[in-house]
Amino acid sequence: MEDLCLPKDALFLGFDSSTQSLKATVLDSNLCILTSEIVNFDSELPHYKTKDGVYRDSSINGRIVSPTLMWVEALDLILQRLQDSKKFDFNKLAAISGSGQQHGSVYWKKGSSNILSSLDPKKPLVDQFGQAFSTRESPIWMDSSTTEQCRAIENAVGGPLELSKLTGSRAYERFTGPQIKRIFETQPEVYNDTERISLVSSFVASVLIGKYACIDHTDGSGMNLMDIKERVWSKQVLKATAPDLEEKLGTLAPAHAVAGLIAPYFVQRYQFNKECLVIQCSGDNPNSLAGLTINTPGDLAISLGTSDTVFGITMEHKPSLEGHVLPNPVDPESYMVMLCYKNGSLTREDIRDRCADKSWDVFNQYLKQAPALNGGKLGFYYKDHEILPPLPIGYHRYTLENYKGDTLDGVTEHEVKEFDPPSEIRALIEGQFLSMRGHAERFGMPSPPKRIIATGGASANHSILTSIASIFGCNVYTVQRPDSASLGAALRAAHGWLCNRNGGFVPISCLYKDRLENTAFGSKLVATVEDDKLVAKYGVLVKKRMEIEKQLVQKLGR
Repeated sequence: MEDLCLPKDALFLGFDSSTQSLKATVLDSNLCILTSEIVNFDSELPHYKTKDGVYRDSSINGRIVSPTLMWVEALDLILQRLQDSKKFDFNKLAAISGSGQQHGSVYWKKGSSNILSSLDPKKPLVDQFGQAFSTRESPIWMDSSTTEQCRAIENAVGGPLELSKLTGSRAYERFTGPQIKRIFETQPEVYNDTERISLVSSFVASVLIGKYACIDHTDGSGMNLMDIKERVWSKQVLKATAPDLEEKLGTLAPAHAVAGLIAPYFVQRYQFNKECLVIQCSGDNPNSLAGLTINTPGDLAISLGTSDTVFGITMEHKPSLEGHVLPNPVDPESYMVMLCYKNGSLTREDIRDRCADKSWDVFNQYLKQAPALNGGKLGFYYKDHEILPPLPIGYHRYTLENYKGDTLDGVTEHEVKEFDPPSEIRALIEGQFLSMRGHAERFGMPSPPKRIIATGGASANHSILTSIASIFGCNVYTVQRPDSASLGAALRAAHGWLCNRNGGFVPISCLYKDRLENTAFGSKLVATVEDDKLVAKYGVLVKKRMEIEKQLVQKLGR
């Protein structure tokens, strides 16, 4: 008989290595938060000279990378802070897991397995990894320099829909396969000197276990390299990407599997229990899916961070030319579906700084001041090259003539140079969520959803959540903490520990069944649908937005 209880005094640690920070969350056996910690890269590791956690290469259009060593030093710093806080006993940690920004890649130099396996506990990690990487800069999800490699990979397998059918997505510039292909083609010496390629998630796991960790099935599907049905590397796509690639990638593993025991380095330096399990780390969006307890088709999550994402679950894989299908990280029988937008919080902050005196209070006042539907003013705001739709940097504003809200009959659009500040802010917020609704419907996501759970930094902004409820036509909920990725990683650590003890997969809901509201994973209603007529009018407006978007893609799209 299965034992589905966690040991009474056991603790579970989850990391989230995101674009701008490293977070850690510790859960107790009742799935309540014991403590948390964060390291912000720009302000707390200023010697790397990043802006928003990244380097933007002005010499190569669209190239965006992060210094790999910065992530190592952040791990040093956060573990030291957790130890100094004395809020818990490291020896009681039963399992750890992690979350990493999706698609980012780390290139381990030949011989680095020896560095991993012989770490000196008297020295910080950063002092020991200086020579571990064949390139010191990791391409990340914001990079859009690989358009040529994307087309080549798609052509090699019979086109973008065939690649989507095989791997869950057509080729995207940020995906790891095109990134690897570009490194092989433009920096062959780096590729040849690489013995292992990790994702950010499996990189974190590798450091924790002191040897190369597998890439998990879910994060592996964000590479354009994995056969999504068979859950193995696709030899056809590997051949189209780079030579001898399978050897450099290693094997794949389920997200709930054990990556290994914690490395002796951490036992000796921080007094971890030597029996502490490291559960396969996965991507940030999959960990958020776990942390938001999305397990019913019909529910959607909207994550409002550096990137904005919309995701839910489905029981079948339907190939599409936009959006992504990934194996569900906490249920091997279902899939996660996702849309990703590059222009999230950094674009909202840009408009705030230019129009609202760098103040969220002023921003929210202006958002409320402009009426819903914005009098027919529509905006498209791309501070960075956008993923969905595939448009370059630029801001585009339109006014709709003869627009009354109920119909598009006789409505025409005219491009204008600027809006007044309240209209600009309303156009930004409505534009982002009209785009999400339009693409979600086109991708086959539920419309309207049963409910939306919002997470990420901007989920603390009630004015934004009210707009989401009106545009999508459903109630909006939030969870206790906006950092659902590190919380989800800690929950997945507990889940992986339970699966390991029971000798195979058990449903993650066993951990919180009938007591969700008494844990860190309970949700609360924060915004309701107050005007059904307004929802219908947004349904009309989304059609016009998608029509203008199509014209922009035909004119400017990559």
